[in-house]
Amino acid sequence: MKVAGTDEELTGVAGLVGFGAFLRKLGVDRELRESFFRLKDGPTVVYPMETQIRLLVDAAVAGEERVFGLEGLAADPLFVRLAGGVIPSIDTVYRDLCRFDDRALEALEASVARHGLAELRGKRLPIVHLDIDTTVEPLFGMQEGALPGPNPHYHARPSYHPVLARIAETGTFVGALLRPGNTGFGGAEVPLIEKWIDRVRAEVGPHCVIYVRIDGAADCIEIMAAITAKGAFFVTKADMTPDLCGIIATSHMWKTVDMDADGRPRQQVAEVPFARGVWGEHKLPLRVIAVRTRDRLNGRQIFLWSDLDYTVQVFITNDWTETPIDVARRYDFRAGIEPMIGEAKNGWGIGKVPSQCFHANHAMLLLKLLSFNLLKRYERSLHLGIARWNAAWIRRSLINVPGRIARSGRGITLYVPRRSPLARLLN
Repeated sequence: MKVAGTDEELTGVAGLVGFGAFLRKLGVDRELRESFFRLKDGPTVVYPMETQIRLLVDAAVAGEERVFGLEGLAADPLFVRLAGGVIPSIDTVYRDLCRFDDRALEALEASVARHGLAELRGKRLPIVHLDIDTTVEPLFGMQEGALPGPNPHYHARPSYHPVLARIAETGTFVGALLRPGNTGFGGAEVPLIEKWIDRVRAEVGPHCVIYVRIDGAADCIEIMAAITAKGAFFVTKADMTPDLCGIIATSHMWKTVDMDADGRPRQQVAEVPFARGVWGEHKLPLRVIAVRTRDRLNGRQIFLWSDLDYTVQVFITNDWTETPIDVARRYDFRAGIEPMIGEAKNGWGIGKVPSQCFHANHAMLLLKLLSFNLLKRYERSLHLGIARWNAAWIRRSLINVPGRIARSGRGITLYVPRRSPLARLLN
């Protein structure tokens, strides 16, 4: 086998053509221009802001997690052509990310939500689940907002502490906020949660039930009262205070819901007559449900009985119609947001920041989440049955496909391998 000279018409991202056509059909280019043109306005502008954003979206979809990955893509003739014929220097892109202000960040986050909620429009679902969770992004520099906070892997390491929201039925992000590493989750997040509930309600209509699921950080009267006032249900883990532990340990109201092969109770549930003092002050009636089991292998293990090998979990909800065990099971399905955040970190690099500027890093987080949602919409529009695939496999099938550009008097033709999934799609 001989290695011949370089062919300047070969590409490794042939799938970006179909993806770009899909975005054009959705009106994404027009949307970006209307929202972000003002950030780089003037007759001497060479690289408008909307084209810079589209450039970064294409790079993220192709698998580049950092801005300097554009240097590698600059060698790809198709990527360069889709970018307008020239790739700007990475210094220019870094400077443009720093142009994002609060108004632009709000518009970008709204765009993430708009495409994350798109699949709900017109479906008239009876119920949707809004899952909210935080994650830690350890940092190894001197970035703005990089402060020590809760960090299970790098203790005392400066970090960011973003909060993310997803719709479980679609597996898409519908909200995100980057925060300094020392920021907790509590009553200060009430306006954010209310905004996210309102935007979901605007899409699903007044008759759809919205169920908000948050971890134990939502055992906060301000959060629970705000969700209830919005006409939504919620379920959260309870803070295991001594008074609550005492009531559960002495309860005799256990009902068996599952038994092992020997006929011994494996899982039992009890509705506990417990209320914190602040619940009465806010006139907020809530249910407290305890579930104890013998074989729970993950999550925090809490043992309250010295003579029994049960571990217990306790949930708080404002839903008075569902059976206690169904409330617990509904909360367990919230666990899907954690691998989704892991996919966003490992497949999209949301934990990698490009700049010392906090606003630039916030913008890059939102751009990656926007790319995540857009690729989800693209793959589902093709009806290929790959919705459960991770980003690496989706890119391999639909985006990072080799191809050859052929130019003639009639135009430009892109050839891809005959047996590739992309070829089957195009033909």
